[in-house]
Amino acid sequence: MRIGEIAAAVGLTTRAIRHYHHLGLLPEPARRPNGYRDYGLREAIVLARVKRLTELGLGLDEVRDVLADDAGRELSEVLAELDDDLARQEADIKARRARLAELLRLADEGLLTGEGPVSAGLAELFGRFGPAAAAGSPTAAKDLEHLALFDATLAPDRRDRVYSALHQLADDPELAARVRALYARLDELADAPPDDPRVEPLGRDLAAVVPEDFLAALTEGQQDEEGAERPGHGGAFGEAFLDDFAPAQAAAVRAMLGHLGDRTGWTP
Repeated sequence: MRIGEIAAAVGLTTRAIRHYHHLGLLPEPARRPNGYRDYGLREAIVLARVKRLTELGLGLDEVRDVLADDAGRELSEVLAELDDDLARQEADIKARRARLAELLRLADEGLLTGEGPVSAGLAELFGRFGPAAAAGSPTAAKDLEHLALFDATLAPDRRDRVYSALHQLADDPELAARVRALYARLDELADAPPDDPRVEPLGRDLAAVVPEDFLAALTEGQQDEEGAERPGHGGAFGEAFLDDFAPAQAAAVRAMLGHLGDRTGWTP
């Protein structure tokens, strides 16, 4: 058989067969007097085996190991390894689809911000807050954006502790009402100067609603073993965070951080 004929017989392209020759997967057959390769049944059997192995998901290097007489690995070993890898991929795909299903549900209910996709923990937290969480409050909407930022920057275990601590804000109707009132007061400072007399009382009241568990999770590991400040706590990041607010709002947030520092010994 010529290369086109064997390619058609085993369901491969002539380009693939030439590539297999180049990689050493298929030995060169004898050639006819005119220089064309002359393929026989043995080459067709090898090509069919290569095709089956690649369809199972083996890479060409793994196929070479299986085909080589001195590969040192049994076919059953290679296939078991492939099966384990596919099982891991299958579990990962199931987990990703479950997360996407939750995000789609939240999107359908109007609970997902434009900053998504977000982690399952934050998606669940948005679901607890409900669609009216940021309704009518620019500052509340901004805080949801900040949460989406933290979602991408905090370590997963620490991030989940932060969200768990915030559940009480979402689940306690009285506390949730206090938080909405505080957001309204922040909104009122949008055009005020930083020395507005409402700033300091608001900072104190904001600090009063911050859950202890939330503060502990957020400030955990503020310094490394040498006492140097770690990224994400104060510094340039903290200044950028405050710059996202209007001047009087930023002053109120600074006052809140000061009160939290007095309460816990944390240095913001």
